[in-house]
Amino acid sequence: MTEKILKLGIPAGSLQDATIELFNKAGFHIHDSKRSYLPRIDDGQIQLIMLRAQEMSRYVENGVIDAGITGYDWIMENGSDVVEVCQLAYSKTTGNPARWVLVVPDESNVNDVKDLAGGIIATELVNVTKKYFADKNINVKVEFSWGATEVKARLVDAIVELTETGTSLQANNLRILDTVISSTTRFIANKQAWNDKFKREKIENISILLNAAIEARSKVGLKMNIKKDALKSILKILPAEKSPTVSPLADQDYVAIEVIIEDKIERSLVPVLKRAGASGIITYPLNKVIH
Repeated sequence: MTEKILKLGIPAGSLQDATIELFNKAGFHIHDSKRSYLPRIDDGQIQLIMLRAQEMSRYVENGVIDAGITGYDWIMENGSDVVEVCQLAYSKTTGNPARWVLVVPDESNVNDVKDLAGGIIATELVNVTKKYFADKNINVKVEFSWGATEVKARLVDAIVELTETGTSLQANNLRILDTVISSTTRFIANKQAWNDKFKREKIENISILLNAAIEARSKVGLKMNIKKDALKSILKILPAEKSPTVSPLADQDYVAIEVIIEDKIERSLVPVLKRAGASGIITYPLNKVIH
């Protein structure tokens, strides 16, 4: 271990597995994450601490840890004064933003937020929910829920619950009245740590690699050989962000093309390229894509 150490918090709970997988894809290998709150990482300049996302921003703000990964919702809930290094477009299920939604049972007579005036709202996201209703000038009582909030939807007037797909809410015969806040995963830093040259560079390096790993999830590499006289027509087919790499082959009549494409178009693109004269077509997964 070196004397220079970055204390980095990674979220325990629902985001834990997705975060470990993302770090592995970025080139950091984490061990003992299932058994220890101080898992090991194959970088001697990083000390990992596993914390709940709900409390991460408080520990970062207070300098207990230098940086951490948490949700925008919990930064807002805690009112934490931290540096938002970047947004990380991943979550436990879809990769889409999660939503805290205002929910009532299907059979409820409440059809508008104003109908909840004077009612009781149960949620884990108390401060954000209070602000939501205060901004609308609607007087309600917001109670903290210790989990299993969906069960309480028929005990109180409404709940504010986290959802990515809405499937669980539908299964419990609950309907959404409004979105209270949308949230994505954020990489945050303590302000003093951000002003430290070593720690800032380390944080920025991690940010670059994590975002590169996220970018690579939706893309594949594509290689092929083509005759030189077909090059222009092939290039018109390829939906590349930038010009593909074109390399000469031993056979002077042919060139090799390499390009990165969205994986969702691979299956429709490859047959078109084949019919246009491409041969030796290879597609392969990517670990990181850095722009």
